[in-house]
Amino acid sequence: MDDVPKAAAAVAAVKLDQDDQQVIAPHDNADEEYKRLTDATLPRVKAAFVVLVRNSELYALRSSMRYLEDRFNHKYNYPWIFLNEEPFTEEFRNMTSMMTQAEVHYGLVPQEHWSYPDFIDQEYAAQCREDLAAEDIPYGGSESYRHMCRYQSGFFMLHPLLDDLDYYWRVEPGVKFSCDIDYDPFRLMQERDLKYGFTIALREYKATIPSLWKTTLDFAKSHPQYIYPRTRPDSLLRLVSDDNGWSYNLCHFWSNFEIASVKYMRSEGYQSYFKYLDEAGGFFYERWGDAPVHSIAVALMLKQSDVHWFYDIGYKHDNFEHCPTEEKWLTNSKCYCEPSTSFDYNLGSCTNLFLDVMNKPASSFIVTRPDPEDLPLL
Repeated sequence: MDDVPKAAAAVAAVKLDQDDQQVIAPHDNADEEYKRLTDATLPRVKAAFVVLVRNSELYALRSSMRYLEDRFNHKYNYPWIFLNEEPFTEEFRNMTSMMTQAEVHYGLVPQEHWSYPDFIDQEYAAQCREDLAAEDIPYGGSESYRHMCRYQSGFFMLHPLLDDLDYYWRVEPGVKFSCDIDYDPFRLMQERDLKYGFTIALREYKATIPSLWKTTLDFAKSHPQYIYPRTRPDSLLRLVSDDNGWSYNLCHFWSNFEIASVKYMRSEGYQSYFKYLDEAGGFFYERWGDAPVHSIAVALMLKQSDVHWFYDIGYKHDNFEHCPTEEKWLTNSKCYCEPSTSFDYNLGSCTNLFLDVMNKPASSFIVTRPDPEDLPLL
């Protein structure tokens, strides 16, 4: 651990390049922006929903599709991309394609992206799984979960079906969307030059990532050109470290919902980070998840204006739910979720930390507007 102080310092000591010094122009008139964001007649942004899914998850996926189609996509018809490590059945293709008027695409995960690389000791990896399973760590003993996390961390964005996309919206089977989405999140990403968007932020199980931060600091030390300077006021480092980079606070964006830039996820910086982590073996010897990997990369490589909290998109995955709690017209007229169930202000949430880092109230992330009949609720 002797190199940790030096590596942490590397996070802080990076020089600015020309792009870092550019000043982002303020958004133009908000009313004009909202008109564009809600204009379904404009040419679609180059974007799609991307789902890693198995044939056995067909009905849970159809439920997710129904929510998104009803809440948003019936107006915009963004395509769906389904990826699987096994060939999709004819039943799966037929029963998913009938859920949408949009294009649907079915892709196979390359075998080399869902198998052990040569540098992994599979016997040791099996023992590590047994050890974590004995500690009752969620998915601690699962081999397939590790392949999934590795794939979601660094490979899915490289699939040829994403070649023509500027943005993707990751969707999982069995999720719920509880608010009407009357604007185009993809266009918002494009108009504001955003790189990453999320709904839920929470803390990771420490036992699953004991060496992830040390490995990250080693990467930062050896690849300082990819690290956004910690000393800049718009740095995001504080999202993942409470002590200026010495340790990881376990906060991460839950990546089962993320809207992100394909260009960023395919960038030399991000892919170099993933390759470095991959070669360290933590996806198999520990249980590194794609959510902390994505989130740490965002915090180290991007700046505040690159990230957006989709506060007005109600979302539920398993027992974790994001539900807008303000403004009253938003909660009462555009959403059906119960505000008191929102995980945002739970002790395990990192939402308050995000707002503190951004120095903004939650309401500043509201993009949607009240309908005329909602005005009495203001």
